[in-house]
Amino acid sequence: QIHMVDLDGAKDGTHPNYPVVRRVIEQTGAAVELGGGIRTMEDVERVLELGVKRVIIGSAAVKNPQFVKEACEKYGDKIAVGVDAKNGMVAISGWEEVSDISAVDLCLKMKDYGVKTVIYTDISKDGMMSGPNIEATKDLIDKTGLDVIASGGVSKMEDLENVKSIGSAGVIIGKALYNGALDLKQVLSKFKKGE
Repeated sequence: QIHMVDLDGAKDGTHPNYPVVRRVIEQTGAAVELGGGIRTMEDVERVLELGVKRVIIGSAAVKNPQFVKEACEKYGDKIAVGVDAKNGMVAISGWEEVSDISAVDLCLKMKDYGVKTVIYTDISKDGMMSGPNIEATKDLIDKTGLDVIASGGVSKMEDLENVKSIGSAGVIIGKALYNGALDLKQVLSKFKKGE
């Protein structure tokens, strides 16, 4: 699965990257999940029309939780929530603002609304190549029982092993692929075998 974020969408609600997303899906045949600036049911429908397999709702989960409930009722497992946190508190609006809601509390509310999958990013780790926040991710898994996908800071095989050991449903690798710190073929070969 390819994880994509529309940063323009997250910033100002414009979506100039949608043609690129469509092209990625058409030319690779890969399953793509997309987040960034998805705030309305119309946005969800537009993203699904691109061929995206899973829509990630971010800040709107805090600002308009009823929207998440409605999206889950209509689209079920095609909806995931992206929870970005700093010191355990949810960050919104492209990380420019930290809310007064804890990641655990938001996830429990989302679970009540039918969400099954959460992508959890510790924003203090993202892009820092210092390993994901294993303790916070495990806490979220233990307290919510949701499928939690770890994100942020992954830079070596040991990080992937640590994420697997806490029962995470998956992990997102970004910068470590671009700079060659991790080789995708090696990662897939190792973790497809369940090692």
